[in-house]
Amino acid sequence: MIRNEETICAPATSGSGAIAVIRISGSRSLKICQKIFTPADNKIKFTESKGFTVIYGDIHDGEEVIDDVLVSVFRMPHSYTGEDSVEISCHASRYIQGKILELLIENGARIAAPGEFTQRAFLNGKMDLSQAEAVADLVASSSEASHRIAINQVRGGFSAEISKLRSELLRFTSLIELELDFGEEDVEFADRSELRSIVIHVKELADNLASSFRLGNVIKNGIPVTITGKPNSGKSTLLNALLNEERALVSEIPGTTRDSIEDTIIINGLEYRFIDTAGLHDSSDIVENLGIKKTHEKIIQASVILLVDEVTETPELINKRADIIRDGIKGSDKRLIILINKIDLGNQNNISFLKEKISLEAGDSLLFISARELTGLDDLKVKLGEIIEKDRISPENIIITNLRHYEALIHVSESLKRVINGLDNKIPEDLIAIDIRQAIHYLGEITGEITTDEILGNIFRDFCIGK
Repeated sequence: MIRNEETICAPATSGSGAIAVIRISGSRSLKICQKIFTPADNKIKFTESKGFTVIYGDIHDGEEVIDDVLVSVFRMPHSYTGEDSVEISCHASRYIQGKILELLIENGARIAAPGEFTQRAFLNGKMDLSQAEAVADLVASSSEASHRIAINQVRGGFSAEISKLRSELLRFTSLIELELDFGEEDVEFADRSELRSIVIHVKELADNLASSFRLGNVIKNGIPVTITGKPNSGKSTLLNALLNEERALVSEIPGTTRDSIEDTIIINGLEYRFIDTAGLHDSSDIVENLGIKKTHEKIIQASVILLVDEVTETPELINKRADIIRDGIKGSDKRLIILINKIDLGNQNNISFLKEKISLEAGDSLLFISARELTGLDDLKVKLGEIIEKDRISPENIIITNLRHYEALIHVSESLKRVINGLDNKIPEDLIAIDIRQAIHYLGEITGEITTDEILGNIFRDFCIGK
């Protein structure tokens, strides 16, 4: 656990820019800052400043002025961490930032551990654990969709849903345990039919939340799209066209791409991770075969597979390649999009013939494009957007993006399934109470009402230093 008597400091901004912010939190924040900060208005008594005030002045090292700064004051409990806090807005010179941190440490602060500001916010009741975890997702969000999910969780949408489920179960388990206290008197405080209805309802909600994890995970990390096909079919040209830059080497020589090349693009608010892979064919080249092996691995990892072929190819060979991919993704919810490329080199008869002869299975799509001429790429982007259930990404819908939450919800569902079976088979109340308590425990783990130092350490270690 954090020793909250310690005052911590860290840069809260990163990268290049004109202004940087250094954050300080702890009971001695203002006293430490006073030793290195002089307000421009000498009438201001800095340590007596009210919260939500901004003061202009100098940071100094003895007589030497380090920088002109703005200092924002926050008083407990009305700060991010719930403690007295100060934020110093200085010029973004690395020297200035380093010098200010050095002065703060010399006067009694210490550098914050990764995620320590947010961890203190959790420990001081400013947010629950799921909200704290969402802060990291919010910082890392790179698309409209991932931002929307993270901000909803930071503002407590997911927490409210979990707390509601937990309170319903707590009410009934307390009634059942009250019955156990009066076991010899044969009294019933908890209506069994009502309890069964409540448990079924809570289990359905837990299952719905858990089922959203697949969608939430790909939105959070980017939707992986593998570009595959025979050598020289235009895979790298397609990647370059989608990215609007020369990211992949394009050559007439088959087998140019020997390793996978990855880059991201935002399409209609969703981030897609496109992966250009080595061409699929038989080769005696050891290095090329390693690339082909990696291609198969990337196909397994992808949510969408783009099979690129040429308009001059025979439908038999296109169908054969498509069947190989289908065999590799059978039983999954991965989607196959067959792209017939280089239509600028073919004629309408070729296109009509291929439309008639290429076999499609449920969930497959067929598009005709010219990556070089940028023809049909808008249709491809529309098709990619249709694959993701974007209508579920709204303020009204809770989307799970965190593996820890997903696993806890699965445990909740399993526990409640045992409760339903127990009620149907009229097993003893004390056994039913055990399973309900387990479900309550796992719900509490999500929000942090039940937690351990080990869990907290695992959660906050991947945060950035200033958060």
